[in-house]
Amino acid sequence: MKKRGMMTALSESEIDLVDEVLSTARSVRRKLDFERPVPRELLLEAIDVAVQAPTGIGGENWRFLIVDAPEQKAAISEIYTGILVELMKARGESMKPTHQALTERMHEIPAMIFVCVDGLPMADTVASHVGYYGSILPAAWSLMLALRARGLGTTWTTLLSARQDDVKAVLGMPEGTLQTVMLPVAFTKGAVLRRAQRMSAKEVAFQNYWAQEIMPK
Repeated sequence: MKKRGMMTALSESEIDLVDEVLSTARSVRRKLDFERPVPRELLLEAIDVAVQAPTGIGGENWRFLIVDAPEQKAAISEIYTGILVELMKARGESMKPTHQALTERMHEIPAMIFVCVDGLPMADTVASHVGYYGSILPAAWSLMLALRARGLGTTWTTLLSARQDDVKAVLGMPEGTLQTVMLPVAFTKGAVLRRAQRMSAKEVAFQNYWAQEIMPK
């Protein structure tokens, strides 16, 4: 991986590249190459980028668990599918084709990366939970971006956090740790990643007071 110092501001072309990665890191569930192996070195390279993410009070208590063994992948896939089926049933909805496409072959995914935390929230308060998850989720997002930049497709999944004990049993995770986001990882096959249709900054941003429109300067 290239290492170089950065100037205070990026060039326009560099900004365009950064914006492209940030705005096109879409979830990829269908056009994935299940047969092509993903080199572990490439995953470690992306994790090296992820650990540059911000973390509260310099905790750096993130841990990344790469799962590529068939037995573990099959067990995790079964847990994941079970949670999703229960969720859809509770909502009175049928599973979306995109979700079904992934769950049916999740056990074949070349690799899964679990973004974990070594340690538990200090207290059951809003401030404690904000600090706790606010120190790990930026690393998960940075990891997804780093994988996207390297031509790998991922999907942001958090369903497995509902079955902590079951996942810990499969992966041998010790007490006092939590898994948060799981990213299934594979090279893509013809996937076209575009910007999503989202509300504009003017629609979601306020100035000085809640719901106060941002005025031109």
